[in-house]
Amino acid sequence: MERNQAIHKKKWLVIGIILVALNLRPSITSVGPLISSIREDLSISNGVAGLLTTLPLIAFAVLSALAPRLGLRVGQGQAVFIGIIILTAGIFIRSVEWIATLFVGTTLIGVGIAIGNVLLPGIVKEQFPDKVGLLTGIYSISLSGFAAIGSGISFPLAERLSSGWQGSLGVWGLLALAAIIVWIPQTRIKKKPVKIPKIDIKNSPMMRSKLAWQVTIFMGTQSFMFYCLITWLPEIMQSRGMDPATAGWMLSFMQIVGLPATFLTPVLAGRMNNQRGIVLCIGALYLLGLTGMLGVNTVPLLTACIVLIGVAQGASVSLALTLLSLRASTAVQAANLSGMAQSIGYSLAAIGPILLGMLFDVTESWTAALIIFIGVVLIMVSAGMGAGKRQEVPDSELLNHSTNF
Repeated sequence: MERNQAIHKKKWLVIGIILVALNLRPSITSVGPLISSIREDLSISNGVAGLLTTLPLIAFAVLSALAPRLGLRVGQGQAVFIGIIILTAGIFIRSVEWIATLFVGTTLIGVGIAIGNVLLPGIVKEQFPDKVGLLTGIYSISLSGFAAIGSGISFPLAERLSSGWQGSLGVWGLLALAAIIVWIPQTRIKKKPVKIPKIDIKNSPMMRSKLAWQVTIFMGTQSFMFYCLITWLPEIMQSRGMDPATAGWMLSFMQIVGLPATFLTPVLAGRMNNQRGIVLCIGALYLLGLTGMLGVNTVPLLTACIVLIGVAQGASVSLALTLLSLRASTAVQAANLSGMAQSIGYSLAAIGPILLGMLFDVTESWTAALIIFIGVVLIMVSAGMGAGKRQEVPDSELLNHSTNF
């Protein structure tokens, strides 16, 4: 009887993890195809429009280091619940047609997503220690799948809804409400009292670990690529002659073709002695796709380049998430590594969308952006070769404190 109840609870936990993962990207990826409309309605520049993607990344950077402490203080289940509520509020606030609410809501979305980003790897590590690769693959493909859907349907929704881009962005609040309902049972688990250690960044073993920094740089560079592409790929495609709707679907297509790699990469990574071969494959696909985009102009060849980039992107996102668990020995250690990698990594990624927007304002060309992408991929491969080695980060000061989901 007790065993059946435990299995039932695990099933609902998996469903909850999937629903939370479904909410961690579409509220961001839905912005890219609508940037032109938002920019025109609010009379803002490309650089300012880039803030719509950069603000969540800044929130990721700031909150990622604090999310593990929130998990220790209130329990990881309760912390994720708080994050979903903040995310939901941000989505609805952002859908109001004011510049102030647009940016305030966008910031709240970043805060809510940051909590889920950091704590989900630790939850998977603790609750499913023998199935880290499989569960990471499941929530990675859930995350990436709805990221693709968000990109693809945002422009058509804006055209069909009387509220335009505001309604298109606000519709994702319904999905967030569903996650709140399903996650409620996870908040009822009692949390054991723990002593919350003081933050001591200077003396943190994690900050002194070469491996932790390699994981962090890999996380940051793949995030840089992801968020720059979801923000500006529709604009890049429109500069090649595509209409806005087709360009939006091209962004969605890029993410869809990467879904098999998103699912399979964590499963393969969990079975391999090291993940360096996967890193090299990701780098090769990215470089082929990006260099191809520099020299081709026809739709079929551009589509082929986007397929290569999409597969590389899908694999790199899920590999980065998998490394957070594989390079740690405990759930708390995974949360700490996740906090460091996402806090510093997203700080690196945050400069991307706004930088490329400002660069285009000056050059009126996307060639420089593609060259920057190639340089970032080379850095990502270099860091990934170290992060892919079979080893673990050192124990941190939090390891002496028990944590409870």
